[in-house]
Amino acid sequence: QGFLKNERDNALLSAIEESRRRTFLLAEEYHRESMLVQWEQVKQRVLHTLLGAGEDALDFSQDVETSCKVICGPCLFQPSFVSEVTAPGRSALDSVEVAYGRQIYIFNEKIVNGHIQPNLGDLCASAAESLDDKNVSDMWLMVKQMTDVLLVPAKDTLKSRTSVEMQMAFAHAGLKFLENSYKNYTMVTVFGNLHQAQLGGVPGTYQLVRSFLNIKLPGPLPGMQDGEIEGHPVWAVIYYCLRCGDLNAAMQVVNIVHHQLGDFKTWFQEYMNSPDRRLSPTSENKLRLHYRRVLRNSADPYKRAVYCLIGKCDINDNHGELNQVCFDDDGSSSPQDRLTLPQLQKQLLEDYGESHFSASQQPFLYFQVLFLTSQFEAAVAFLFRLERLRSHAVHVALVLYELRLLLKSSGQSAQLLSQEPGDPPMVHRLNFIRLLMLYTRKFESTDPREALQYFYFLRNEKDSQGENMFMRCVSELVIESREFDMLLGRLEKDGSRKPGVIDKFAGDTRAIISKVALEAENKGLFEEAVKLYELAKNPDKVLELMNRLLSPVISQVSAPQSNKERLKNAAVAIAERYRAQGVAGDKSVDSTFYLLLDLMTFFDEYHAGHMDRAYDVMERLKLLPLRQDGVEERVAAFRNFSDEVRHNLSEILLATMNILFTQYKRLKGAPAGTPGRPQRTMEDRDMELRGQARALITFAGMIPYNMAGDTNARLVQMELMMN
Repeated sequence: QGFLKNERDNALLSAIEESRRRTFLLAEEYHRESMLVQWEQVKQRVLHTLLGAGEDALDFSQDVETSCKVICGPCLFQPSFVSEVTAPGRSALDSVEVAYGRQIYIFNEKIVNGHIQPNLGDLCASAAESLDDKNVSDMWLMVKQMTDVLLVPAKDTLKSRTSVEMQMAFAHAGLKFLENSYKNYTMVTVFGNLHQAQLGGVPGTYQLVRSFLNIKLPGPLPGMQDGEIEGHPVWAVIYYCLRCGDLNAAMQVVNIVHHQLGDFKTWFQEYMNSPDRRLSPTSENKLRLHYRRVLRNSADPYKRAVYCLIGKCDINDNHGELNQVCFDDDGSSSPQDRLTLPQLQKQLLEDYGESHFSASQQPFLYFQVLFLTSQFEAAVAFLFRLERLRSHAVHVALVLYELRLLLKSSGQSAQLLSQEPGDPPMVHRLNFIRLLMLYTRKFESTDPREALQYFYFLRNEKDSQGENMFMRCVSELVIESREFDMLLGRLEKDGSRKPGVIDKFAGDTRAIISKVALEAENKGLFEEAVKLYELAKNPDKVLELMNRLLSPVISQVSAPQSNKERLKNAAVAIAERYRAQGVAGDKSVDSTFYLLLDLMTFFDEYHAGHMDRAYDVMERLKLLPLRQDGVEERVAAFRNFSDEVRHNLSEILLATMNILFTQYKRLKGAPAGTPGRPQRTMEDRDMELRGQARALITFAGMIPYNMAGDTNARLVQMELMMN
């Protein structure tokens, strides 16, 4: 018999030890997974707070003089002085950000209300006009013109952006912008010097160029070839007509002096009539041969420039103002006569770079240089690094994103501007999610409504775990700003939900509210999580969290403004709403909630000194055995109670025993026949109280639960004092 008992004990201990080992292993695995997820979130938050390694290491030490003319001739952008004064009040938005934010609100309102999607570029450009900053207005004029391409981007933005058709469309749009800009520059120059310009004759580009040359070339220049027209070198007039983008005006000059130009008229007519502004291979070779034999060392820079433009020859010569980019490779051109778009992009972004263009002093110029060469992502990333111009960069990115022209990073942890394996040369990607989150971080705590407008652009984006970025950002925004009612809505007294700002953006608001509630719960914000779960119509979670909140406080003394008083009021309000609406949670959670409320009433009566009322509450609850024959039944029922109830068992037993002891002392000090009670003898009542105390002691010893160390001792002490 001893051997069998020993074997039985060993088997039990082995099972317990194995269960303990598995439990610890499982807990460690859950903890590791939780830490990995938490670390990933922290890592993303850190990355979104930084601009990225190496992205601020700029070198602006070199002096530059001729940079402006590489793309657009004279500098079209002057240094900008954008107001950085924050708006009055608690808002962290400055006047520029407010102007843009208003347009973003209008744009989103149209979308969420099912209207035709407005042109975001036009909205941003109108905001720029209100800023009274010419640099910003000119920037948006360029952005609108560059993105106004007839080709509709395919689902694969990379394939679309790198197609020859799209690149040609961008190049033509950029060229048209530069030609219009230079024409405007000549007009400003002429109308600013009317006396010297001597503007007259039939209005048009030819007369404009003639007047412009009266200012730019007031006297004869040595080395000019093929004569003059109205006192100006022929090739200079042709060159500036081309620079202004007016081929007809250039042809007008060629027709007047064609007898002086040899075969050039034939080549120029072919160039004009070509849809892609390209000579046939035969004509191109003839022109290039003539150029190399006769013109390469010519003293007339304008003639050399015009021939290089028409024939796409000698790209390495100093003809930075010319459009010499080729899109087809028919094998007819030698490498020295062929300049592809990636080659030009590399020259401007890497070979010349920011220092060459004095980007810190002329940020709009460098932005223009990159944008006009279809390097949209690099242009946005550059401008974003300058804090005073950051809002402009973000909204340019939003316009590109809405037009499906933006190349986005595939990984959320990528730097702001990155290159990915497998992409063609000079293709950069922008971390759009990171860009937007960096921008909103400045004001999301003070202006959550405005931040929400920007997060709406992320509704179709997912993070590395596949989570919807809009929901994730909204969740973080609500937790950070603590504007639960304003953003997610609030619960009215009748149980109805007053909509929040989020309602207009999401069809399934319950999913977003549940997500925020889970985030609040994970952060330990249980009271906020309770409100959110109730908004999300999840009574199980509401009651589960309320049980966790109520359990530590039910035995405390109530005081005005105390933690217990606040939680009790919240719990009672929930109970009243759920009873009125017929809402119930899971049976065990539901019964625990109402039991905790009743126990709270028990302790309130107990602490108020209402011992008889407290006793009546405990008697109705049937939680503790108040007769010896009910001990086993109560012990069996104890197994069904939740931990929230069990954790309070010590206090419940002590309070109940103290009530019995108080009644016992009162009985000993009162005559027979206590008022308010049925008539009974002193001995019967005395035996009943002692029997109840004995039942509590027996119950405390039989339940499979470890109570506070001195609980049993205190119970026994009071029970002995009743004997």
